[in-house]
Amino acid sequence: MTTIRTFMTDDHRHCDDLFAETEQAMAKNDFALAAASFSGFCTALLAHFDVEEKTLFPAFETKTGMSGGPTQVMRMEHLQMRGLLEDAKEALRTTNSEDYLGVAETLVIMMQQHNMKEENILYPMCDQHLAAESAVLIEQIEKELPAA
Repeated sequence: MTTIRTFMTDDHRHCDDLFAETEQAMAKNDFALAAASFSGFCTALLAHFDVEEKTLFPAFETKTGMSGGPTQVMRMEHLQMRGLLEDAKEALRTTNSEDYLGVAETLVIMMQQHNMKEENILYPMCDQHLAAESAVLIEQIEKELPAA
């Protein structure tokens, strides 16, 4: 049986792969391809945030009674990353590679740190506390995410 940790970590990797496509386009100085790739990345990442914030985190908070703990930190980091996504979109729109690369560097570091916290702390806690309903939760999350 797939765990919450495995399923959500796989979605992190999917988002990482989409971000890498944008980086490859930028390495070729192809702003049109980079913007299109970045749009797909944003769609996937924002969908990931949404399923966490609307489905996974509320289930965890209801089960544990913890609403001010790790899920609150993750929500704050999601908000920060949403801002970086907007900054990167603007840099791509104006074909400013220097601005894009600076924002992208910050974003990738933040995503790496954020994902490590989720994958090594929060998702295992979800698996522990939501074991009885994990199959139903994963099925619901899978329906909410865009097709890979």
